[in-house]
Amino acid sequence: MGLLNAIRKEFIEVIEWTEPADDILVYRFPVADNEIKNGAQLTVRESQAAVFIEQGKPADQFTSGRHVLNTANLPILTTLRSWPYMFTSPFKAEVYFFSLRQKLGQTWGTPQPITIRDKEFGSVQIRMFGVFAYHMADPALFYSKVSGTREIYKTEDLAAQLVPQIVAGSAQFFAQSNVPFLDMAANQVLLAQGIQKQLEPSFAALGVALDSFVVSSVTLPDALQKTLNERQSMGIIGNFGDYAKYQTARSIPDAAANPGGLAGIGAGLAAGAAFGNVMTGALGGMTGPQGGAAPSGAEAAALVACIACGKGIETGSPFCRWCGSPQQKACPQCKATVAPDAAFCAKCGTKLG
Repeated sequence: MGLLNAIRKEFIEVIEWTEPADDILVYRFPVADNEIKNGAQLTVRESQAAVFIEQGKPADQFTSGRHVLNTANLPILTTLRSWPYMFTSPFKAEVYFFSLRQKLGQTWGTPQPITIRDKEFGSVQIRMFGVFAYHMADPALFYSKVSGTREIYKTEDLAAQLVPQIVAGSAQFFAQSNVPFLDMAANQVLLAQGIQKQLEPSFAALGVALDSFVVSSVTLPDALQKTLNERQSMGIIGNFGDYAKYQTARSIPDAAANPGGLAGIGAGLAAGAAFGNVMTGALGGMTGPQGGAAPSGAEAAALVACIACGKGIETGSPFCRWCGSPQQKACPQCKATVAPDAAFCAKCGTKLG
């Protein structure tokens, strides 16, 4: 029976691999129980590398070309196996093919928002997405650190290791750059270059070279984006008094088209101007209405002090034109805040003078 098996035993004479798909990084040649014939032909195509493995450790490595396997070009394996010079018997060894072609269009993104410190906002959560390209630079190191003895190792398997490194590297780059988020987001090319430089050492430690890195978008969560939009709108509006007048003026054609519509235009203009004075004073900290000097003389005599900021305002005005505070007074009995024209305190019932 043993003699029959020996007769039937076949020796591998040709070792080669034609890549059936673009996503395969590593392929183990099926040696199994068959033995490699001394003098067998090893064909390594362009953008490939072949590595012989001895007891789980990389030994001899071959680049593109046709190679005759013998002790002359298997020096490491010959030493490890203690083969005599010009041995003639078949041998067993694990052979792995590695694809060295550049892997383009690999996508990356932050599955959850990452929190970074920002010079303007204090801290902000961001999301980033993009693409990158890489190629295998050190097959032996990649075998030892990443792929191991798996029969097939694909790009999707490597992505599970690379994408978390990209996310961590992006956050680290933001933290070290001290560049405001708005400036960084506006220059995605500079951002991508900085992150790529940050990532290259960690990729190289796996035997992989990072060839290109692109940041396609940098976004904020919806709630933060809404707040940022409101802040930008406030800056664009500028003077609230002028803005209110402008909005009222724009409504005149629509009001004229409706019966009685013009009746409220005058009141609208007055209200808009008053609202503008209140907001301009509150936001800008000006010293007078619309930025002018404080009132004096007969105009000052007709004013009362605002109960919040103490500045002079028109008698009977429901709001302070400087700080926008409602003009209320305190109950002499319980000190509760009541409206200026209230006859009784709503809290204790005390009659007000």
